[in-house]
Amino acid sequence: MPVVAVIGAQWGDEGKGKIVDMLAEKARYVVRFSGGDNAGHTVVNPHGEFKLRLTPSGIFYKNTKAIIGNGVVLNPTVLNKEIDGLKERGVDTSNLLISDRANLIMPYHLVIDGLEEKSLGDKAIGTTLKGIGPAYVDKVARTGVRAGDLLDKKYLHERIALALEAKNQILTKVYGVKALSLDEIYKQYCEYADRWAPYICDTSEVLAKALERNEPVLLEGAQGFLLDPDFGTYPFATSSSPTSSNGCLGSGIAPNKINHIVGVFKAFQTRVGAGPMPTELKDATGDAIREWGQEYGTTTGRARRCGWFDAVAAGLSTRVNGFDSMAVTRMDILDKMPHLKICIGYKVDGKVITNFPSSIATLEKCEPVYEDLPGWETSTSDARKYKDLPPNAKGYIERLEKLIGLPVSLVSVGRHREQTIVRQEIYKR
Repeated sequence: MPVVAVIGAQWGDEGKGKIVDMLAEKARYVVRFSGGDNAGHTVVNPHGEFKLRLTPSGIFYKNTKAIIGNGVVLNPTVLNKEIDGLKERGVDTSNLLISDRANLIMPYHLVIDGLEEKSLGDKAIGTTLKGIGPAYVDKVARTGVRAGDLLDKKYLHERIALALEAKNQILTKVYGVKALSLDEIYKQYCEYADRWAPYICDTSEVLAKALERNEPVLLEGAQGFLLDPDFGTYPFATSSSPTSSNGCLGSGIAPNKINHIVGVFKAFQTRVGAGPMPTELKDATGDAIREWGQEYGTTTGRARRCGWFDAVAAGLSTRVNGFDSMAVTRMDILDKMPHLKICIGYKVDGKVITNFPSSIATLEKCEPVYEDLPGWETSTSDARKYKDLPPNAKGYIERLEKLIGLPVSLVSVGRHREQTIVRQEIYKR
């Protein structure tokens, strides 16, 4: 059975949760490989509607292991609340596993994240204030606390004490706020240790044995490619890589084990937070798309910036991730639009370019060059086969395929799982 990676191909919020949930039913292992509770997936399935921040979508299936991989930064407080909420709604969570190599978000990460963002004033990046960036800083600086450290409480105390000594210096001498208590933090994380110790293991080994048994594995991406710290709109980026290649690193699976990479694209485009977005619509059309699609952040509740599909950005995303197919979501949100646009280039200083610039200064000057397409002005929400779509909707899909050079394997025409047109089976049995 193949290893499939589902990757957000834009600025996040592409509808990955639905695609992952569909594929998770056929997988035996679903691995969240990056980010933290700054990312949110909305899943609508027979159990109901769920907003997940950390828990992999495989949690809903008894025969599927839901793995929080080593590439994730894990806030135990958030995970506790999420798991308790799932249990209250009748979801069995005993199939959860946590990588012993996953770094933990600590209370000082949350405090420092807020203070750093506040200090930037109008230059703020727009972080979710979840402590994600500071946690990854500590991971790279080798002062982080990992999930496996919870299994040895003496060593856990040493790790927290080492990190907190430096953090309290920053809190008191740089920001002039109160120092945090080592005893209080240690006690809190010992409680987490007591609860989560049975779930913590070497998940890379678990996955290696699964692949030896030829069992299907699904790598669940978080955020979107255009927030990647290398290839996205840096510095308006996230702190871990949402790319397909990081799917291997963040789960402990070798690159040659991936068989199919699905890039998830909205039929239009959205972004949360600061940073350039060339096709953003700051008009009634953008407002209408936001309201029709209820484009508000799963984790933050912030209004998403809306715009037309950007084929230039999609080209970079496809090139770096190596997508085998794409899933196009939220087609139904465009049902009322009489006319549509696709960005096919950028005009910068009088010249048209078709590559996505690395420079923020250049991106901020980019004017989108559009191709006009007719809308379909009829509902697509009841379509279950590709032939059921209106001709202009099919024309839109086929134009995206030609511009990006990929087949569209899945088309989502609504929030519910059954509102999905399958043009290519991703998992074949």
